[in-house]
Amino acid sequence: MIHHLSGIHETADYRTDTQICLYYNDENENYPPHWHTPFEVIMPVKNGYTVVVSEQHYELREGDILVICPGIVHELFAPESGERIIFQPSLSQIQIRELDLLISLLRPAVLITPEEFPDFHPVARRLMMEIKEEYFLCEPYYETAVYSRFMRILVDIGRLHGALKHPVSDASNSRQKDYLDKFLYITNYINEHFAENLSLEQVADLAGFSKYHFTRLFKQYTDTSFYKYLNQKRIDYAKTLLLDPDLPVIDVALQCGFSSLSAFLRMFKQLNKCTPTEFRNMYDY
Repeated sequence: MIHHLSGIHETADYRTDTQICLYYNDENENYPPHWHTPFEVIMPVKNGYTVVVSEQHYELREGDILVICPGIVHELFAPESGERIIFQPSLSQIQIRELDLLISLLRPAVLITPEEFPDFHPVARRLMMEIKEEYFLCEPYYETAVYSRFMRILVDIGRLHGALKHPVSDASNSRQKDYLDKFLYITNYINEHFAENLSLEQVADLAGFSKYHFTRLFKQYTDTSFYKYLNQKRIDYAKTLLLDPDLPVIDVALQCGFSSLSAFLRMFKQLNKCTPTEFRNMYDY
């Protein structure tokens, strides 16, 4: 199934002139640790499937749906027999301001099961089957049909995630929407300026909050801390720069916004379980 693997980096085998690919996979074959730029959505149709995402094991049953975020290292283990949908859609060319916030909420992966999402699970399962049918029928506008269904899955997960973790009353709903708009602006600002010398105090002031109030709200709306979100953006960019074997690691660190090589090395290993040099050595040039 993995057609283009360089070290642990997979280049997705998109259908011609698209940024989507889908496998109806029935192979009794395991796949080594790898990562890629598109999402990966896995749904067993017959028998189960085992997936390891960032060292967390998921034992998928028939109908369970696992959504893996872009850039996350994962490993696949197949049973002796079975069938599953493996769907890889890229959203890299789609400019939607909420997307980075959604990915932050879902990162590294989210598992959709009947127990966790009793109302949404049958909807998501139906959407996945429709994605498969659209992909293989290949009728006019099938790519739009596929993307519309995948975006529906992402939107519903994001809304349900917020409703489950941060239920609000009608009286506070207007304020929550205002906060969400503000944090969409803030996350977009970070995405555009992460390589600069950003501080918590500076961004909190930009948002119009004290740093303590901002810290609490940032955690609520992104499910992570400000500095963890900022460093994740920097490290994601560093991984792309490290694909150039001629670029010194110190230059990668500085271009990503780190003030010192030691800080970059420490954060890279914390988030990727390897050093930048070890990451680079995983590739065959």
